[in-house]
Parts: sequence; structure tokens; C-alpha cells
Amino acid sequence: MTVHTTPVEASLPTLDLSRFHASPEERQAFVGELRSVLHDHGFFYLTGHGVDPKLIEDVVATAKRFFSLPLEEKLKIEMVKSPHFRGYNRAGQERTRGEQDWREQLDINTEDAPAEIGPDTPAWRRLQGPNQWPEALPELKPLLLAYQAEVTRIGIDVLKAIAAALGQPENVFADIYQPQPSQLLKIIRYPGRDVAETDQGVGAHKDGGFVTVLLQDTAPGLRVRTEDGVWIDAPPVPGTFVINTGELLELATNGFVRADVHDVIAPPAGVERFSVAFFLGSRPDATIPVIELPEDLKRAERGISVDPLNPIFREVGQNQLKSRLRSHPDVARAHYAELLASEPGH
Repeated sequence: MTVHTTPVEASLPTLDLSRFHASPEERQAFVGELRSVLHDHGFFYLTGHGVDPKLIEDVVATAKRFFSLPLEEKLKIEMVKSPHFRGYNRAGQERTRGEQDWREQLDINTEDAPAEIGPDTPAWRRLQGPNQWPEALPELKPLLLAYQAEVTRIGIDVLKAIAAALGQPENVFADIYQPQPSQLLKIIRYPGRDVAETDQGVGAHKDGGFVTVLLQDTAPGLRVRTEDGVWIDAPPVPGTFVINTGELLELATNGFVRADVHDVIAPPAGVERFSVAFFLGSRPDATIPVIELPEDLKRAERGISVDPLNPIFREVGQNQLKSRLRSHPDVARAHYAELLASEPGH
């Protein structure tokens, strides 16, 4: 196996997932291309994913209807009411590296009952629980749960392809996501810069899970930063998802797979940007191992990137809670006040 090390081009590559399930020759070619992308920047457009275009169309249209609801309806399910970090956030309520992100959004995750909490239960167990749904738009719940199931299928399929690209059995990650991975889904609206207070739609960051499956509507704004510090625009391409790898894969491969920094620039005045982001993560009680890569890939490992402002833990639940506490300080104060004294930066 060879590792592609030529300079990153000025646009993201496109990979067709159906090739992973084609002839052995086609599969091998696909896996080789994927291996190069994983090492270079971990971002690519995905086609051949098999999601019904009607489902995608309905999700985007219904998300827009949600954001068009009166503010008082959206605030009935404001995230600060949920100890599980589920619900609606007004623009400016979420933060990246301490700075306000200028987008409004609805967060859901795996629909579940709250965990039973005892004196010795880890704090991250409190993330488990039900979602909040808008009573004024009852069709949103079945639609988003159906979409969540589809992008979970895609995410796991991509993860199997990534395993193959790393010279591993397809199910090498199954022990840390079965029987129930984390399924964080956000519908997002970015107001134009005539409304936004800054041009930071979302500040520069890495995603924390295995893979992200991003659906973009029509307005651009996503950018990816290469290892050399060059920013690549990733505008919407109809019929595709943008896939990117997260910190769990960087941890598991000792840095062979990149979890690249990316951000979103707020759209220009008079323009709204809509997107739907899905973050496939591990089971929260899992610990991320280091996978023994084949020797030629092992030589290309770069080690784990170190960010003093954002330490990464191999204990998944600890990572997930850390991320939520920092992103949503209002929810943290309301439901996790006893933890904040021990959190750096509080």
C-alpha cells in the first residue's frame, strides 16, 4: 500500500461509495483513493450513498419551516431546559473556542430514556435522554428520526470502508460503536451578515466523533484548513454529502488519519445558509484503542495533535461531556454547575 503525499489541490475530492460494494477491482481502487484522502485531509464529497433525494428535500424544507416558526415556539424547546443538551439554540448561544457561533440550530441525538443516575454514576451518563420536539411542527420528529437512521447507515458504511483502507477488518471499530453509537444531528440556519454580529458562522475546530455526514443546501461557507495552513472552500454540490473524519479516528490511528480543522463563514447580507450536520460517534462508555496499522501506513503516522485549549481523552463519554460543557455554557451552568469549578477556563 502506498500513501499519497502530493500537495492538496484547491478543491475537495469526490468519492463514490457504491464502488465499495462493486467488483473486487473497483473496491480496491476506491479503498486506495480513500486511504490517500484520509491521510491528506480527511474531507471529501460523497456520492453513491443511496439516500432517497425526496427524504433530503423534505428534511431541508421542513428544517426551514422550523426556523420560520415564531421565536416563542422555538424557545419552548430551548436547549437550556434539557440536561441532555438537546433542543433549540438561538444564534450566538453556542461557542467555539470561547467565541460566539452565529447560527441558530436544533440538536437531537439518540432518542432514549434518561439514564438512572446514582452517586457513583459518571457525569457523562446524564447526556443520555429524550429529545425536545416542537409541538407546532409535529412532522419534524418522524422525519428527522428517519433521516438520522439513514445517515447513521452511511456513517457506518463509510467507517467500514475506512477500516478497509487502513488494512483492517471492516468491523474493527464495531466494538466501540455497537450496539448504539452516538447520533448527534443538527439542523442549522446561518443568518446573513446584515443580521449576524460577526462573520463567524462556526469557529475553526475539529469534529470529535468518527465521521461527520454534512448536507449543505445552496449557500457556501464551509472551509477546510490543510496541514499547510491553506484554506479550501467546500461549496455545496447537489446530490452529495461532505464527509469528514473526526478526532476518534485520529486517536485510533495515532494521527495517520487527519481530523482537519474547518469553519463556516457567515453568508453575505441578505442570504441565509442552511445545513444538516450528523456526527457519528462511539458508544459513550467506550475507550478508543490504538489500531496496529500495516508497516507502510505505520511509518506515516503523525501522532496525536495537541491543543492545550482542547485536550482529547480516549474515554469517549468524558470527551463528549467536555465538548458539550464548553459549547453550551448556559446549559452547563443550569445542569452541571458542580462540574464547572474543575473545568479549565471556567
